[in-house]
Amino acid sequence: MSTLRVALAQITAGPDPQANLDLVANNAGPAAEQGAQLIVFPEATMRCFGLPLREVAQPVDGPWAQALRSIADRHSLVIIAGMFSPADGGRVRNTLRAVGPGVDAFYDKIHLFDAFGFAESKTVAPGSQPVIIEVGGVPVGLSTCYDVRFPGLYTRLADLGALVICLAASWGAGPGKVDQWRLLTRARALDSTSYLMAAGQADPLSIGASSGSTAPTGVGYSAAISPYGVALAELGAEPDLLLVDLDLDLITEARAALPVLVNRRF
Repeated sequence: MSTLRVALAQITAGPDPQANLDLVANNAGPAAEQGAQLIVFPEATMRCFGLPLREVAQPVDGPWAQALRSIADRHSLVIIAGMFSPADGGRVRNTLRAVGPGVDAFYDKIHLFDAFGFAESKTVAPGSQPVIIEVGGVPVGLSTCYDVRFPGLYTRLADLGALVICLAASWGAGPGKVDQWRLLTRARALDSTSYLMAAGQADPLSIGASSGSTAPTGVGYSAAISPYGVALAELGAEPDLLLVDLDLDLITEARAALPVLVNRRF
């Protein structure tokens, strides 16, 4: 049986990119000590939503990303974390940066959160290409928050070879939103018959903080979902670290038993 040990770091990012790097380091160390090969941080790890993003945006090879790589190299594991990179027209890109042994990649969020009264597209330019990395020889797809409402991205990542798909999010709070998060993460795992590793920002209220805005700043409930849509483990609303061993043979089993990727007609 082949396995991949993955950590989900549920943090509450603040306004200071350097302080948020400290949160990354403080979670990467314990994850590496427990044998994680990959640790997934939320969307907007660089800076929480609800504050100007352009003023902190950096190139994907800029100082913040280089510091992220230094943490990954120090602990010999792959780190995926949300940052912001410059785009044309005064906007930024909502970027997932992936760095570590044999990995140097980035994914720009394709589906922008123009919903529930929030207009991400005003300040963020969309990406256009799905991205796959390899961790320990395992193909891993990347996705961000609102992407989870669009099944086509997840089936496309599976078509490209992904066995594990990471979802980094800063989910918006509101009535029914945690239920939607749980439903959508399980559905996308089933659509792609892949592991879905969903790392969200913790709920700021769980630590007595508040953004003071309507921006999506997190609800928690990071989870590891099996190819059968079963939650293998789930966190609560507060900051925490979750480690899970993924049995990669289960993907072969699930895709044979439930061949939705093969049976598609559209």
